[in-house]
Amino acid sequence: MSSASPELISPRSARVSAARRLAKRNFRGKERLFLAEGPQAVREAAGHKDTLVELFATVEAAERYADIVGEARTAGARVHLASEDVIADISTTVTPQGLVGVCRFLDTPFEEILAARPKLVAVLANVRDPGNAGTVLRCADAAGAEAVVLTDASVDLYNPKAVRASVGSLFHLPVAVGVPVEQAVAGLKDIGVRILAADGAGTDDLDDELDQGTMGGPTAWVFGNEAWGLPEETRALADAVVRVPIHGKAESLNLATAAAVCLYASARAQRASGGCRSVTHS
Repeated sequence: MSSASPELISPRSARVSAARRLAKRNFRGKERLFLAEGPQAVREAAGHKDTLVELFATVEAAERYADIVGEARTAGARVHLASEDVIADISTTVTPQGLVGVCRFLDTPFEEILAARPKLVAVLANVRDPGNAGTVLRCADAAGAEAVVLTDASVDLYNPKAVRASVGSLFHLPVAVGVPVEQAVAGLKDIGVRILAADGAGTDDLDDELDQGTMGGPTAWVFGNEAWGLPEETRALADAVVRVPIHGKAESLNLATAAAVCLYASARAQRASGGCRSVTHS
C-alpha cells in the first residue's frame, strides 16, 4: 500500500480553481488551455509534443497508471497528486477516472491543412452537439482522413464532451477551427478537392457514386447540423449533394453514423485500383 499523500486537498486552491475554470468556453479561449480526462486522453496528450501542461491525479490513479504519469513527467508536465474531492471538482464527468490533464490548444491553421494537400477531409458545418463533433472526429481518424475542419458556426472543439467523444483522436490529426464554410470550400476546391455535401435529401445516391467510380479522388465531406442538416446556400457550394441510401425502414441516420458511412466509402474508393491513395503510394 502506498505511503504517498495528496498534495492538493482543497478545491479552493489556486491551481485547482484555475483548472476548474477551463470547463467554461470563455476561460478556455482566454488561456488557450483545455481539459483532457481519463487515461486514454491523458496518454495521448502526453505523447503529443508540447501539449500536456499539468496532470492532476489521485494517489490510486497515479499508482494504477504509473506509466502514464511517467510519460507526463517526461513530457515536461507538472504532476500534482490530488485528493478525490479535488479531482471530482475539476472533472466534468459523473464518475471521474482519477486523471485530469490540462492541455494547450492544438488546432492547426487552415492554410497549413491546405498546404499539406489532404486527400480526405471532414468539414463540420453548424454542428452544435459536442458529442457528435467528437464522434465525427473519431470516425474521420479511423477512416484515415487527413484533416477535420470545424466552421465558425460549429461547437467548440475543446468542449469537454467533444474531447471525451473523440477518445484521443483529437491528438491524431490536424483540426482547423473557426473557418467560414465558404472559405473552407473555396480553399479545398483550389487544391483540387471534390466537395460532397452529405444530406438525407441529396439528389445523388452514395451507392451510385461508388458504382460509377467517382469517389477515388481527393474528397471533402461537408456534414451539417444535427436537426436541420445543411442550408441551401451550403449545399449549393458542393460539387454534389449525396444521400446515404436507407435500404430498411429506418427514418434516417444520425450525424455520426452517416459521417462514418460516408468517410469509409471514400476511404475504400481511394484505396481501390486507380484511387488517389493507390496513385500516391504506388
